[in-house]
Amino acid sequence: MFYSFSTYQSHYKHLITLGVPVIIGQLGNIILSFADTLMIGQHSTYELAAASFVNSIFNLVIISAMGFTYGLTPLLGAAVGRNDRLQAGSLAKNSLAANTVVAFLLVMCMGLIYSVIELLGMPDELVPLMKSYFLILLASLPFVLWFNTFKQFSDGILDTRTPMWILLFGNLFNIIGNYLLIYGKLGLPELGLNGAGIATLVSRIAMAGIGFLLFFTRKSNREYRLGFLRGKINKVDFWDLNRMGWPVFLQMGMETASFSLSSIMVGWIGTVAMAAHQIMLTISQLCYLVFYGMSAAVAVRISHFRGQHDLLNLKRTASAGFHLNLFLILFTSFPVFLLRNVVGGLFTDSQEVALLVAHTILPLVVYQVGDGLQINYSSALRGIGDVKPMVWYAFLAYFVISLPVGYFLGIVCQLGLIGIWFAFPFGLTSAGILYYIRFRKSVAFLR
Repeated sequence: MFYSFSTYQSHYKHLITLGVPVIIGQLGNIILSFADTLMIGQHSTYELAAASFVNSIFNLVIISAMGFTYGLTPLLGAAVGRNDRLQAGSLAKNSLAANTVVAFLLVMCMGLIYSVIELLGMPDELVPLMKSYFLILLASLPFVLWFNTFKQFSDGILDTRTPMWILLFGNLFNIIGNYLLIYGKLGLPELGLNGAGIATLVSRIAMAGIGFLLFFTRKSNREYRLGFLRGKINKVDFWDLNRMGWPVFLQMGMETASFSLSSIMVGWIGTVAMAAHQIMLTISQLCYLVFYGMSAAVAVRISHFRGQHDLLNLKRTASAGFHLNLFLILFTSFPVFLLRNVVGGLFTDSQEVALLVAHTILPLVVYQVGDGLQINYSSALRGIGDVKPMVWYAFLAYFVISLPVGYFLGIVCQLGLIGIWFAFPFGLTSAGILYYIRFRKSVAFLR
C-alpha cells in the first residue's frame, strides 16, 4: 500500500496538538540539563566529571520510575475513551499510592548504591564530590515520582499543556537557583556542584506541590477529583497498575542502564572521558526527550482507540507517530552534526574534552533512527497494554548486545569513549525492530 498523506493527516494533527506541549516541556528539561552542565563545567572540570557519574545513575532511576507511571496510560486511556471520569479519578488515586511505594523502594536501593560508591573504581579525587551530590538528589527522588503521577494523569486526559507550564516554571526556577548557588551570587554561599543539587531538590518539591494543588482546585477536574476522593485504594486497580508499570519500568530501565552502566566503563578510562561523556549524555537528551514527547502522544491516542475498539485508527496512529519522529530525527540530528566541532567548547574550557566530544558525535547521530523506532513502538505497545514482552526484548537489545559491544569496542579494542558510544546504535536499533514486530503481531490479535 502506497503512502497517502490524506490517510494520516488527521492523525498528524492530533499527535502534534498533544505532543508539542510535551516536547516543549521536555525542552525545558533539556535546557536545564544544558544549563547544569554548562554551569558546573565552567565552575570545575572535576565537578563536571563527578556530576557525570551521579547523574547517570539517577537518570537510570528517574527514567525507570517514569516508566512505572506509564502503567497508568492504557488503563486511564481506556477509561477516558469510555468517558468514565470517576474510574479515571480512582485510577489516579491508586497510581499515586503505587508510586509512593515505588519511591520508598527506590530510595532504599539508591541508599545501598551510595554505600558502595568507593568500590566502583571511580577516580579518588571525585568520590567526595559524588557522595555529597548523590545525597541531595536522593532527597528529591520521591517528589519526581509524585509529579510524574500527576503529569501522566494530565497527559492521559488530553491536557498536556498544564504539565508543560509546570515543567517550564520548575526548570526556570532550577536554572536561577543553579546560578545563585553554584557561583554564590546575591550574598549566597558558593556551593558548586552541591548548589546545583540543592536547586534541583527545591524545584522538584515545587513542581510536585503545584501538580497536587492544580488537581485539587481546577474546576475542569471536578469529576476526576470526585472519583479520586470516592475511590478506594483497591487490590484490582493497584495490581493492574503494577502489572502494567513494572514491565515498562524494567524496559526503560534497561535502556537507560545501557548508558548509565557505560558510565562505569567510562570511569575506568579517566576524568577527561567522564567529562566528555556527561556532555554527550546532555546532548543525547535533546533527541531522546523530543522523541519522547511525540511518542507520549502516540501512547495516549492509541490507548483511547483501544478503549473504543477502533483498530484501524490505532494502527494509523502508530505509523503517523513514526513518520513524525523521522522528521524530528532530521530536525535534531543535522544541526548537532554540523556543530560537532563547536558544541564541546560551550560546556568546558578543556580543549581535550571538547575534541573528544566532537569525535563522539558521529555514533550519536548514527543511532537516532533506531532510537526513534524503539521509542515510538514501545509507546504503541504501552498504549495497547502489551508490555510484558518488552522486558525480554530490552534485555536482549541492551544487556546482551549493547553493553558487551561497548565493552569490546571501548575497553578491549581500546577505542575509549568513542567505542563505547558506537555500541548504542546496535542496542537501540535491535530494540526498535523487535518492538515493531511485536506491535504488528499484537494488533492482529486484538478484538
